[in-house]
Amino acid sequence: MTFPVHTLDSAPAAAKPFLEGAKGKYGFIPNLLAVMASEPPLLEAYMSLNAIFEKCTLSVSERQLVLLAVSQANGCKYCLAAHSAIAAMHQVDANKIAAARDGRPTGEAKLDALLTFTREVTITRGNPSAVATNRMAAAGYSSAQLLAVIVAVGMKTLSNYTNHIAGTPIDQAFLPSA
Repeated sequence: MTFPVHTLDSAPAAAKPFLEGAKGKYGFIPNLLAVMASEPPLLEAYMSLNAIFEKCTLSVSERQLVLLAVSQANGCKYCLAAHSAIAAMHQVDANKIAAARDGRPTGEAKLDALLTFTREVTITRGNPSAVATNRMAAAGYSSAQLLAVIVAVGMKTLSNYTNHIAGTPIDQAFLPSA
């Protein structure tokens, strides 16, 4: 089965406002969104969760690294490339980006607790160990921030699974981070 990478001209009418918004925000339409456009409710769900996740109480750096941790746990090459590039645009430390991409410790105990918890939530399908959960609390994360990880996992599940099934090609803009 092939999955079209839509343009504004080829996308279903219901997807066009979302693609136009993405083009305005990023300067281009990422292939992930262009693929999701075939099913406008999927595109809307992903973009809505993304906007919601940006409001969570985690910092910008933490959010980007959490998205990388989920994508690493799910083995999504597209999202690893995309979020590595986006994290770099947000001036996230390159060593932390590399560690999150590889599933390695960052060397920062608090951040490592967050990323370990994130990977466990992803890998165990929402059943992290008490050790990982308690480490989050001991590191100083709130219950709200723990719940923010669930938003990230839900959002990345939509994109990671789409990319796995559709074989979404990595955008030129993200290739240097692939």
